[in-house]
Amino acid sequence: MRLDEFTDNDVPEIGDILEVEIGDEIVETVITGIDQGDYICETDNNLGLTLLEADYNGRNVKLGKPQQGDVKKFKVFVRNPDTGRIIKVNFGDPDMRIRKSNPKARKSFRARHNCKSPGPRTKARYWSCRKW
Repeated sequence: MRLDEFTDNDVPEIGDILEVEIGDEIVETVITGIDQGDYICETDNNLGLTLLEADYNGRNVKLGKPQQGDVKKFKVFVRNPDTGRIIKVNFGDPDMRIRKSNPKARKSFRARHNCKSPGPRTKARYWSCRKW
């Protein structure tokens, strides 16, 4: 089964067999682990690979890994579950510091942004709450 064929209710688990496109060929892989939402797979030729990369505007990008932003403070690339396309989520104010080591500031931020239910991975609030 291909990774994009899974639905929200039917997520891949360790031991599932997936078909992954590597270059021009499709290779069957087995999920051997899950690390922070990223699937670690092993192919039949003992080549370990992670399903962390995707194509965004003609370039390979890492999925689900926040990095220094160009428009905002941070950016992260994620797969939109509705369309299956890769989107860039910008978040954070470049002129402000993250003060998560200050308990009062952390509590205030998390209450203000409703971090108990941060919403989908395709929204900036999810990633801001995860940073805090």
